[in-house]
Amino acid sequence: MCQYPAMIRSMRPDAQALPKLAAGTVAALLVAKLLLHLAAITQYGYFRDELYYLASTEHLAWGYVEHPPFSIALLALVRSVLGDSLPALRLVPILAGAAVVLLTAILARRLGGGRFAQGIAALAAVMAPAFLGTGRYYSMNALDLLFWTLASLATLQALERGRPRDWAALGVLLGLGLLNKISMGWFGGGLAIGLLATRQRRALLGAGPWLAAAIALAIFAPHVLWQIRNGWPTLEFIRNATSLKMAATTPGDFLRDQILTMNPGSAPLWIAGLLYGLFALRGRPGQVFSWIYLSVLALLLAQGHSRASYLVVAYPPLLALGGVAVERSTGTIWRWIRPALAALIIVTGLVAVPLAIPVLPVRAFVRYQSALGMAPRTEERNAMGALPQDYADMFGWEEMAGLVAKAYDRLTPEERARCLIFGQNYGEAGAIDVIGRKRGLPPAISGHNSYWLWGPRRREWDVVIIIGGDRQDNAAFFDRIEIVGQTRSEWAMPYERGLDVSIARGPKMPLAEAWPRLKQYI
Repeated sequence: MCQYPAMIRSMRPDAQALPKLAAGTVAALLVAKLLLHLAAITQYGYFRDELYYLASTEHLAWGYVEHPPFSIALLALVRSVLGDSLPALRLVPILAGAAVVLLTAILARRLGGGRFAQGIAALAAVMAPAFLGTGRYYSMNALDLLFWTLASLATLQALERGRPRDWAALGVLLGLGLLNKISMGWFGGGLAIGLLATRQRRALLGAGPWLAAAIALAIFAPHVLWQIRNGWPTLEFIRNATSLKMAATTPGDFLRDQILTMNPGSAPLWIAGLLYGLFALRGRPGQVFSWIYLSVLALLLAQGHSRASYLVVAYPPLLALGGVAVERSTGTIWRWIRPALAALIIVTGLVAVPLAIPVLPVRAFVRYQSALGMAPRTEERNAMGALPQDYADMFGWEEMAGLVAKAYDRLTPEERARCLIFGQNYGEAGAIDVIGRKRGLPPAISGHNSYWLWGPRRREWDVVIIIGGDRQDNAAFFDRIEIVGQTRSEWAMPYERGLDVSIARGPKMPLAEAWPRLKQYI
């Protein structure tokens, strides 16, 4: 009576030689992705986090308040070779994003997908706004997406072949992924659930999974030791960010945002992939990818303050599974679905491109956003201006550094030798350390996140150029405050506009006494 089980069985991959890689199709899609990113590589300016990451390369360590060290160490290498221009800075995330597209196609092939399955999975990866966005600027997130996709491929290899070296390779990827972003642990936890929930649990009887776990933990251990020595700053950061910074989200909003961030036109593909993995691949290794996705989804929904972007790392395997599912279920009669789905992904993806990467001049973007009936968005508890926060945080830094340089020029040579520059957050301090350095400014200090750990830098000081801050609060620390001007930027976040840039003289207390009061892990 019910045809559904029979249909599912007919979609199961047969034990046969792997299809050929659709090299031409994938290559064309890679070129398209690279061209999209190259069109926006120098648009707008440094992103707030890029300034912080660049400043962090001057303080190499086994950890930072918000994240482990891998992304900073890699950036230090890139900076030493290519410098810190916007093209140099964004080369790594662009290449990482291109690698994710290629690996998604390879995953589809390893799951038994032919030319169409590989092509549609890669196309969806190219046109996913979330994937485009992570490749827009340098951060640990672009590398995180790459590590998850590599780990997915390594998991498939380990489960299919069961060789110790395959499990060891997975362990290395998990360990390096953890050294990049601790949420890589979600992959490991989801994989454990996936193994227990499927017939792949037999792998737990062997040494492979335990070898992978041991290698991953050994690689991650130096960061854990750093956390212990520094009083677990990341846990404090997460608590504060969850309770004070992140906006609450409902399960409905979170699920809606999954469709938007991954491209509405791609939703049929990854949903088909999720179901295909759960029901058509029973007993086969690819089934664990659906369980990994569902495990992470359940965790993020339970938290209630999660960003939609946290889940995007779990989508490449679903896109690959979806490609195989559509390919196997669209025979002669239903073959029209294939070009229709590809066209849908392209059209909806192109509409979203300006929202994901800054291909439009800023005023044109504002008009485009308005034409779509969209309001600027943020996932934090901030007032918004004309731009979404991811774009607004790329404006105002040059103007801010210029105003601080103006204040610095007012100082006597003796005062400059004893001057500190204080920013209220790592974006402001990073702007001085990266942009201001080119103007001859000394390094900045701040109480925000890792800047607080780095300390005040100078022992002898009696003049501070302060960016922002409450005037009464500033006056509590100094005898004399001279306001030089206020920051001006039409497109920056509202909380970065109209900030006083002041010269403060006559400190009322030693910096060592004031420093503990300045700590902000958020």
